[in-house]
Amino acid sequence: MHTKKTQTAASAFRAAFPLTLPVMAGYLFLGMTYGILMVTSGFPVYYPILTAVVVYTGSMEFLLVSILLSPYHPMACFLTALMVGARHLFYGISMLDRYKGTGWKKFYLIYTTSDETFAVNYSAAIPEGIDRGWFYFQVSLLDQLYWVAGAALGALSGSQITFNTRGLDFVMTAMFVTIFLNQWVRDRERGYASELIGVLGALLCLLMFGPDRFMIPAMGVILAALTILRPWLLKREKMADIHYKEEKCQNE
Repeated sequence: MHTKKTQTAASAFRAAFPLTLPVMAGYLFLGMTYGILMVTSGFPVYYPILTAVVVYTGSMEFLLVSILLSPYHPMACFLTALMVGARHLFYGISMLDRYKGTGWKKFYLIYTTSDETFAVNYSAAIPEGIDRGWFYFQVSLLDQLYWVAGAALGALSGSQITFNTRGLDFVMTAMFVTIFLNQWVRDRERGYASELIGVLGALLCLLMFGPDRFMIPAMGVILAALTILRPWLLKREKMADIHYKEEKCQNE
Protein backbone atom coordinates (compact mmCIF):
# COMPACT_ATOMS: atom_id res chain seq x y z
CA MET A 1 0.00 0.00 0.00
CA HIS A 2 2.78 2.43 0.91
CA THR A 3 4.62 1.59 -2.33
CA LYS A 4 1.46 2.24 -4.36
CA LYS A 5 0.98 5.65 -2.71
CA THR A 6 4.62 6.52 -3.38
CA GLN A 7 4.24 5.57 -7.05
CA THR A 8 1.03 7.62 -7.31
CA ALA A 9 2.74 10.67 -5.80
CA ALA A 10 5.79 10.18 -8.05
CA SER A 11 3.63 9.98 -11.19
CA ALA A 12 1.81 13.16 -10.17
CA PHE A 13 5.15 14.87 -9.56
CA ARG A 14 6.39 13.97 -13.05
CA ALA A 15 3.20 15.37 -14.57
CA ALA A 16 3.16 18.52 -12.43
CA PHE A 17 6.82 19.57 -12.51
CA PRO A 18 7.03 20.74 -16.18
CA LEU A 19 3.94 22.93 -15.69
CA THR A 20 5.52 24.70 -12.73
CA LEU A 21 8.72 25.73 -14.53
CA PRO A 22 7.36 29.19 -15.50
CA VAL A 23 6.39 29.68 -11.85
CA MET A 24 9.88 28.64 -10.77
CA ALA A 25 11.43 31.28 -13.03
CA GLY A 26 9.24 34.00 -11.55
CA TYR A 27 9.33 32.88 -7.93
CA LEU A 28 13.10 32.43 -7.73
CA PHE A 29 13.76 35.95 -9.03
CA LEU A 30 11.03 37.66 -7.02
CA GLY A 31 11.81 35.59 -3.94
CA MET A 32 15.44 36.66 -4.17
CA THR A 33 14.34 40.28 -4.48
CA TYR A 34 12.19 39.89 -1.38
CA GLY A 35 15.02 38.24 0.58
CA ILE A 36 17.46 40.98 -0.42
CA LEU A 37 14.94 43.70 0.49
CA MET A 38 14.32 42.17 3.91
CA VAL A 39 17.99 41.76 4.81
CA THR A 40 19.05 45.16 3.50
CA SER A 41 16.19 46.72 5.52
CA GLY A 42 17.83 45.45 8.70
CA PHE A 43 16.03 42.18 9.36
CA PRO A 44 17.94 38.99 10.22
CA VAL A 45 18.51 36.33 7.55
CA TYR A 46 15.87 33.96 8.90
CA TYR A 47 13.03 36.52 8.63
CA PRO A 48 12.41 36.28 4.86
CA ILE A 49 12.75 32.47 4.99
CA LEU A 50 10.28 32.22 7.89
CA THR A 51 7.72 34.53 6.30
CA ALA A 52 8.07 32.72 2.96
CA VAL A 53 6.99 29.53 4.75
CA VAL A 54 4.36 30.95 7.11
CA VAL A 55 2.90 33.98 5.31
CA TYR A 56 3.46 32.83 1.70
CA THR A 57 1.76 35.63 -0.18
CA GLY A 58 4.25 37.51 -2.33
CA SER A 59 2.64 40.94 -2.61
CA MET A 60 1.76 41.03 1.09
CA GLU A 61 5.26 39.92 2.05
CA PHE A 62 6.75 42.89 0.20
CA LEU A 63 4.31 45.17 2.03
CA LEU A 64 5.23 43.41 5.27
CA VAL A 65 8.69 44.99 5.12
CA SER A 66 7.28 48.51 5.41
CA ILE A 67 4.61 47.40 7.92
CA LEU A 68 7.25 45.94 10.26
CA LEU A 69 9.36 49.10 9.94
CA SER A 70 6.41 51.41 10.71
CA PRO A 71 4.46 52.03 13.95
CA TYR A 72 2.06 49.13 14.43
CA HIS A 73 -1.61 49.82 13.61
CA PRO A 74 -3.61 46.56 13.84
CA MET A 75 -6.67 47.78 11.92
CA ALA A 76 -4.58 49.29 9.12
CA CYS A 77 -2.62 46.02 8.83
CA PHE A 78 -5.85 44.00 8.74
CA LEU A 79 -7.47 46.18 6.06
CA THR A 80 -4.28 46.15 3.97
CA ALA A 81 -4.06 42.35 4.14
CA LEU A 82 -7.78 42.04 3.34
CA MET A 83 -7.58 44.28 0.28
CA VAL A 84 -4.43 42.67 -1.03
CA GLY A 85 -5.71 39.11 -0.52
CA ALA A 86 -9.41 39.59 -1.36
CA ARG A 87 -8.91 38.16 -4.85
CA HIS A 88 -8.25 34.76 -3.26
CA LEU A 89 -11.95 34.57 -2.39
CA PHE A 90 -12.65 34.23 -6.10
CA TYR A 91 -9.86 31.69 -6.50
CA GLY A 92 -11.36 29.58 -3.72
CA ILE A 93 -14.84 29.63 -5.27
CA SER A 94 -13.40 28.64 -8.65
CA MET A 95 -11.52 25.68 -7.15
CA LEU A 96 -14.37 24.23 -5.07
CA ASP A 97 -15.13 21.42 -7.52
CA ARG A 98 -11.51 20.69 -8.36
CA TYR A 99 -10.38 20.35 -4.74
CA LYS A 100 -13.42 18.29 -3.72
CA GLY A 101 -12.53 14.79 -2.52
CA THR A 102 -8.80 15.45 -2.09
CA GLY A 103 -8.86 14.42 1.61
CA TRP A 104 -6.17 15.75 3.92
CA LYS A 105 -4.46 17.47 0.99
CA LYS A 106 -7.30 19.99 0.75
CA PHE A 107 -6.05 21.96 3.78
CA TYR A 108 -2.62 22.43 2.25
CA LEU A 109 -4.13 23.20 -1.17
CA ILE A 110 -6.24 25.97 0.37
CA TYR A 111 -3.26 27.39 2.26
CA THR A 112 -0.99 27.46 -0.81
CA THR A 113 -3.46 28.84 -3.37
CA SER A 114 -1.32 31.66 -4.72
CA ASP A 115 -2.06 33.48 -7.98
CA GLU A 116 0.32 31.29 -9.94
CA THR A 117 -0.68 28.00 -8.31
CA PHE A 118 -4.32 28.81 -9.02
CA ALA A 119 -3.49 29.57 -12.65
CA VAL A 120 -1.65 26.26 -13.12
CA ASN A 121 -4.12 24.06 -11.22
CA TYR A 122 -7.17 25.67 -12.79
CA SER A 123 -5.97 25.45 -16.39
CA ALA A 124 -4.02 22.16 -16.24
CA ALA A 125 -5.20 19.19 -18.28
CA ILE A 126 -4.36 16.34 -15.91
CA PRO A 127 -3.14 13.28 -17.85
CA GLU A 128 -5.13 10.07 -17.66
CA GLY A 129 -4.10 7.80 -14.82
CA ILE A 130 -2.75 10.64 -12.66
CA ASP A 131 -4.38 11.12 -9.27
CA ARG A 132 -6.06 14.53 -9.25
CA GLY A 133 -5.42 15.27 -5.57
CA TRP A 134 -1.74 14.37 -5.76
CA PHE A 135 -1.32 16.43 -8.94
CA TYR A 136 -2.73 19.56 -7.30
CA PHE A 137 -0.68 18.87 -4.18
CA GLN A 138 2.58 18.54 -6.12
CA VAL A 139 1.97 21.78 -8.02
CA SER A 140 1.21 23.60 -4.76
CA LEU A 141 4.21 22.15 -2.94
CA LEU A 142 6.65 22.85 -5.79
CA ASP A 143 5.47 26.46 -6.11
CA GLN A 144 5.92 27.12 -2.40
CA LEU A 145 9.36 25.49 -2.44
CA TYR A 146 10.38 27.80 -5.31
CA TRP A 147 9.29 30.85 -3.31
CA VAL A 148 11.03 29.71 -0.12
CA ALA A 149 14.20 28.85 -2.08
CA GLY A 150 14.20 32.26 -3.76
CA ALA A 151 13.70 34.07 -0.45
CA ALA A 152 16.49 32.01 1.14
CA LEU A 153 18.91 32.73 -1.71
CA GLY A 154 18.13 36.45 -1.51
CA ALA A 155 18.50 36.51 2.26
CA LEU A 156 21.82 34.64 2.21
CA SER A 157 23.30 36.75 -0.57
CA GLY A 158 21.81 39.93 0.93
CA SER A 159 24.23 42.81 1.02
CA GLN A 160 26.63 41.03 -1.35
CA ILE A 161 24.39 41.84 -4.32
CA THR A 162 24.81 45.41 -5.57
CA PHE A 163 22.99 45.49 -8.94
CA ASN A 164 19.72 47.40 -9.38
CA THR A 165 16.76 45.00 -9.02
CA ARG A 166 14.16 47.47 -10.24
CA GLY A 167 11.88 45.90 -12.83
CA LEU A 168 12.28 42.29 -11.68
CA ASP A 169 8.58 42.16 -10.82
CA PHE A 170 7.86 42.14 -14.57
CA VAL A 171 8.86 38.47 -14.49
CA MET A 172 5.47 37.68 -12.95
CA THR A 173 3.62 39.65 -15.63
CA ALA A 174 5.51 37.76 -18.33
CA MET A 175 4.66 34.47 -16.64
CA PHE A 176 0.94 35.25 -16.58
CA VAL A 177 1.05 36.22 -20.24
CA THR A 178 2.65 32.85 -21.01
CA ILE A 179 -0.02 30.96 -19.05
CA PHE A 180 -2.77 32.96 -20.78
CA LEU A 181 -1.34 32.24 -24.24
CA ASN A 182 -1.07 28.54 -23.39
CA GLN A 183 -4.74 28.53 -22.37
CA TRP A 184 -5.63 30.43 -25.55
CA VAL A 185 -3.93 27.80 -27.72
CA ARG A 186 -5.59 24.97 -25.76
CA ASP A 187 -9.08 26.46 -26.16
CA ARG A 188 -8.91 26.82 -29.92
CA GLU A 189 -11.78 24.36 -30.39
CA ARG A 190 -13.91 26.00 -27.68
CA GLY A 191 -14.02 29.48 -29.17
CA TYR A 192 -12.01 31.41 -26.54
CA ALA A 193 -15.17 32.39 -24.65
CA SER A 194 -13.65 32.22 -21.15
CA GLU A 195 -10.53 34.12 -22.21
CA LEU A 196 -12.54 36.89 -23.89
CA ILE A 197 -14.76 37.24 -20.80
CA GLY A 198 -11.63 37.69 -18.69
CA VAL A 199 -10.01 40.22 -21.01
CA LEU A 200 -13.16 42.28 -21.63
CA GLY A 201 -14.17 42.23 -17.94
CA ALA A 202 -10.73 43.43 -16.89
CA LEU A 203 -10.64 46.18 -19.56
CA LEU A 204 -14.11 47.39 -18.61
CA CYS A 205 -13.21 47.67 -14.91
CA LEU A 206 -9.86 49.25 -15.75
CA LEU A 207 -11.66 52.04 -17.63
CA MET A 208 -14.27 52.47 -14.89
CA PHE A 209 -12.14 52.23 -11.73
CA GLY A 210 -8.59 53.02 -12.83
CA PRO A 211 -5.39 50.95 -12.55
CA ASP A 212 -5.22 51.08 -8.73
CA ARG A 213 -8.76 49.84 -7.99
CA PHE A 214 -9.88 47.68 -10.89
CA MET A 215 -8.68 44.22 -9.72
CA ILE A 216 -11.45 43.25 -7.26
CA PRO A 217 -14.34 44.68 -9.39
CA ALA A 218 -12.86 42.89 -12.42
CA MET A 219 -12.78 39.59 -10.56
CA GLY A 220 -16.42 40.15 -9.53
CA VAL A 221 -17.53 40.94 -13.09
CA ILE A 222 -15.66 37.93 -14.50
CA LEU A 223 -17.06 35.61 -11.82
CA ALA A 224 -20.62 36.84 -12.43
CA ALA A 225 -20.27 36.46 -16.21
CA LEU A 226 -18.80 32.97 -15.94
CA THR A 227 -21.53 31.93 -13.45
CA ILE A 228 -24.35 33.19 -15.69
CA LEU A 229 -22.83 31.67 -18.82
CA ARG A 230 -21.70 28.43 -17.14
CA PRO A 231 -24.37 26.13 -18.70
CA TRP A 232 -23.54 27.45 -22.17
CA LEU A 233 -19.79 27.19 -21.59
CA LEU A 234 -20.08 23.62 -20.29
CA LYS A 235 -22.16 22.65 -23.31
CA ARG A 236 -19.57 24.13 -25.69
CA GLU A 237 -16.77 22.38 -23.78
CA LYS A 238 -18.47 18.98 -24.05
CA MET A 239 -19.14 19.47 -27.76
CA ALA A 240 -15.51 20.49 -28.33
CA ASP A 241 -14.25 17.45 -26.42
CA ILE A 242 -16.49 15.12 -28.44
CA HIS A 243 -15.29 16.73 -31.68
CA TYR A 244 -11.66 16.39 -30.58
CA LYS A 245 -12.11 12.69 -29.73
CA GLU A 246 -13.81 12.02 -33.06
CA GLU A 247 -10.96 13.70 -34.95
CA LYS A 248 -8.40 11.76 -32.92
CA CYS A 249 -10.11 8.45 -33.72
CA GLN A 250 -10.25 9.31 -37.42
CA ASN A 251 -6.56 10.21 -37.50
CA GLU A 252 -5.66 6.94 -35.79
